[in-house]
Amino acid sequence: MRLTISLCLLAAAALLAGCASTRPIHYYTVDPPQAPLNRSNPDGSSIVVGNIITPEVLQDERIRYRSGANDAGAYEYHRWTQRPGAMVRDVLVRALRASGKYRRVLESSSSATGDYLLRGKLHEFHEVDKGGIQTRIWLHVEMVDMRTGRNVWDHSVERTEPVEGKTIDNVVQSMDRNLQQVVAEVAAGIDQFLATQH
Repeated sequence: MRLTISLCLLAAAALLAGCASTRPIHYYTVDPPQAPLNRSNPDGSSIVVGNIITPEVLQDERIRYRSGANDAGAYEYHRWTQRPGAMVRDVLVRALRASGKYRRVLESSSSATGDYLLRGKLHEFHEVDKGGIQTRIWLHVEMVDMRTGRNVWDHSVERTEPVEGKTIDNVVQSMDRNLQQVVAEVAAGIDQFLATQH
């Protein structure tokens, strides 16, 4: 009987110790451009934004860092609200809609149709701790003519942005600024390409 009570007390103590050491997980997001309602160009092209694929290391929400050429890791208690590929896609959709230059900007689905399909690959989306703290994004996008299935335009953006401070909040703010610049460059490239098609 004493052995059973002792084992129960030990189990309860271990459970309480585990609960006491649990740290809360903090979630972060970027601030995408707000798309005004009913702002579209009836003469513009219609764009379907497809998936932004990622390497396996970016397929969860943990915020990633690199501290050397071969040293990479992730913060267990600091995470994005979405996987980075989905987050980048959402920012692209909102930025293109907010520009008011297109007839429609849709997220891809089995029923979505348009003039062009925009898709891409997010190669890097992380903090870099080497010679100061920075954030790094490397995004490659391509546009496919949905009538012909041909790849008609592609563009790659690699960009770093300094982190002003040493906290995870500073890293998130830097990543937000960095992503806005990357998306602005992609949007400008799309505009330039489409201007040559009319």
